[in-house]
Amino acid sequence: MSDSFPSVYSVTTTKRRRFFWCAWFTGAPERSPFRKPDAWSGGARSEEEAQRQAEAAAGKTLTRAEPIWARAFIRVQAGLPPWIVREPKRPPPEAPPPPRKRPAGVPAGSSPLTILGLGPTATLDEIKRAFRRLALATHPDHGGSATAFIRVKWAHDEALARRVAGR
Repeated sequence: MSDSFPSVYSVTTTKRRRFFWCAWFTGAPERSPFRKPDAWSGGARSEEEAQRQAEAAAGKTLTRAEPIWARAFIRVQAGLPPWIVREPKRPPPEAPPPPRKRPAGVPAGSSPLTILGLGPTATLDEIKRAFRRLALATHPDHGGSATAFIRVKWAHDEALARRVAGR
């Protein structure tokens, strides 16, 4: 009498560096609903020993299956679903950037491009170049004042945010 399915075993490693095996010899393993193995054990010291133990439990020669089947049964024993279902990553919602607070040293009506010494049609490269030039002149480590540097840094960040947002 021949089997209509191959009798299989699956081996995977454990956290303690042993080999956990599962054997299906009365029916093939099934994904949904998950079919538990007919026999299993987790103390083998090598893959060959795990194969011998599985075949001894089945009383016949078994064919090797992928390790994912043994890992799925480990998850079932831990009370988890056998298969990990990953949600597709969704892009973050398109929300406008939060409004930036004006630092204390920046007057209420001032434009970031005016602080950087640029016109209303300045490109991203021009904004970055003007910031580097003014940062060297106003940074406290280079003889400038902290409030002047904060004003320049705010103008740079605000101008970039407005350019990227298309405002």
